[in-house]
Amino acid sequence: MNYRHAFHAGNFADLVKHAALLWLLSQMPRAGEPVQVIDTHGGSGLYDLRGPEARRSGEAEAGVMRLMAQAEPAGEMTPLVQAVAEANSGGETWLYPGSPWLIARALRPGDRYDVFEMQPDEHARLSTLMAGRTGVATHGADGFAGAVDRLAPGARHLVLIDPPFERADDYGRSCDLAAGVLDQDPAATLLIWLPLKDLHTLDVFVRDLEDACDPAPILIAEARMRPLEDPMKMNGCALGLINPPDGAQAVLQAICSAVVAETPGGKAQVWSAG
Repeated sequence: MNYRHAFHAGNFADLVKHAALLWLLSQMPRAGEPVQVIDTHGGSGLYDLRGPEARRSGEAEAGVMRLMAQAEPAGEMTPLVQAVAEANSGGETWLYPGSPWLIARALRPGDRYDVFEMQPDEHARLSTLMAGRTGVATHGADGFAGAVDRLAPGARHLVLIDPPFERADDYGRSCDLAAGVLDQDPAATLLIWLPLKDLHTLDVFVRDLEDACDPAPILIAEARMRPLEDPMKMNGCALGLINPPDGAQAVLQAICSAVVAETPGGKAQVWSAG
C-alpha cells in the first residue's frame, strides 16, 4: 500500500477521530482493572505539519490549525487542544500527535498498548517514538490479522480500527475484526473510523457491522463536510462505536458538530444502529 497519513495529519477527520478517542480513553479506567488498547493501524505516531506531505495537501490548515486558533473551542474538543499543545511544548503548532502518541500518554501503570503498523518505514519511526514507554508494544504486522491474538485476559479492552481504506475489503475486514474481538470479549469497546463518500457504501458497511456485532449496541457518528454525492471524494468521515460508554451519543454529537460548524452545508448526526 502507498498510503501515508502525513498527507492528512491534523485534518478534519483526525479531529473527529482523536477527540472521540481521548474521551473514550478517559472513560475506560476502573479501579483495580488494567486497560488494554489495541490500535490496528498506528502510522508513525507524530507528524510534522511543516513537512512536504502536509504542506502539499494543506489539510491541516482547515483542521488542527483552525482548531488551535479558536479562542473558545467546544468543551469536547478541549482535551485534544491540550494534547496538541503538549506535543508542541506550548509553542507554535507544527507537530500533530497521532493515535499512538495520544494513547501512550493516557496509559496508567499496569495498562497495556499494542499498536500495529505494517509499513516498514512507518513502523521504524513508530518504534523510535514509543521506545522506552512502559506497557507499549509495537508490531510490524497487519493489525487486521494480529489484533485478536493480542487480546490480554483480565483487561478492559479498547480496540481502535483505523485502516487507510485504500482497499475495498478494508470495510469487510473491519467488520470481521470487530466480530473476532467480541467473540473473545463481548464487553470490549471498539472504535472504527471510516471515510464518508456515498450513502450506499455507508449503508452496506452499517448493515455488515450490525450483523458482525449483534447483539452489541452500536453508535454511528457522522461528520459530513458536503453532501454524499460523489463517491470519488472524501465527503466526510464516520465513526462506528461498539459497546459505547454511557453518555457517548451526546459527546460524539458535540464533537462532530464542532468540526463541521464552520463548513457551509456541513452536517453532524449520531444515531443508533442495530
